[in-house]
Amino acid sequence: MLTLHDYELSGNCYKLRLFLALLGLAYRTVPVDFYPGAEHRSARFLALNPLGQLPVIEDDGLVLRDAQAILVYLAARYDPSGRWYPRDDAALLGRVGAWLAFAEALNGTAAAARLHEGFFLDVDAPRARAGAHRLFRVLDQHLWFGEAEGRDWLCPGAHPTIADIACFPAVVLSEEGGVPRQDYPAIRRWTDRVKRLPGFVVMSGVFPAGPGRAA
Repeated sequence: MLTLHDYELSGNCYKLRLFLALLGLAYRTVPVDFYPGAEHRSARFLALNPLGQLPVIEDDGLVLRDAQAILVYLAARYDPSGRWYPRDDAALLGRVGAWLAFAEALNGTAAAARLHEGFFLDVDAPRARAGAHRLFRVLDQHLWFGEAEGRDWLCPGAHPTIADIACFPAVVLSEEGGVPRQDYPAIRRWTDRVKRLPGFVVMSGVFPAGPGRAA
């Protein structure tokens, strides 16, 4: 069975739990006490990922790190519809890849500010928040123009892709890092659409369920 090495409050771990739920995949969880236990620096964990970063999955002998890479793997292996990672459409695949890179930029800004506030990560929090707002302006504009064209998701098409899942946690958890979203209406509408996806799961105790969904 697929195994996820997981920290419950990690946004990058949450995006994998969310995607696994959306795919309807069963998996086993191995909790890693990131804070305060620092188990991600233990010899046991470093044997899995020498970078000491979460998340990590194990699947049929494969050990894979990096949340975005894992999303690609899960979609390519376990989504026969090909809608989450459209490998047969080169242009669309390139757009997905660009938003996966955008998700990494969100990790360095909005998510970093959250880690500073909640886990005392040594970062320049004002700079991280300013960077998050720059990215949010880009994201909000992209979503607003997309809505005007009848598009609900980050990439063209009627179905979301792993790009939406990759970007969602850092955005929806941003207020924990002091990055409010009230000035970004298109972003708020997009996060509501993600929350209405069949199979959506919340990060318990962190943010509320979507409309009509239980926490």
